[in-house]
Amino acid sequence: MEAFKIFDISASAMFAQRERMNVLASNMANAHTTKTETGTPYIRKDVIFASIPIPSNPAPLYGVGVYNIINDNSPFKVVYQPGHPDADKDGFVRYPNVDVVKEMVNMMMAMRAYEASASAFNISKTMYMKLLEVGRV
Repeated sequence: MEAFKIFDISASAMFAQRERMNVLASNMANAHTTKTETGTPYIRKDVIFASIPIPSNPAPLYGVGVYNIINDNSPFKVVYQPGHPDADKDGFVRYPNVDVVKEMVNMMMAMRAYEASASAFNISKTMYMKLLEVGRV
């Protein structure tokens, strides 16, 4: 039924924000990982969203989806720590390009966006329930 497409739109936004939260959590968990299996520090990741069509007739509807998860190309943080096991010959350690404060801000924004989508979903559900009550009278 076409009337229920609003639920698809809200659900797509909640799914996209959940994926964003997973990437942000991974960034924060690896903020001090100086060496990965590739031998480099952890590289911060970011989520790219895109509008995705939701099949409908006659007007096209769009939700949101994860288009890609990309690596952040900003430089690593370099700290002088000659006693660190991953220090180079000059005593410098390369740390991930993750700013924990920025990641927390991004996480709060993702959480608010998720809550807004969940609220839209619940309001739509309430409207449909009221519509069913009107139909009974």
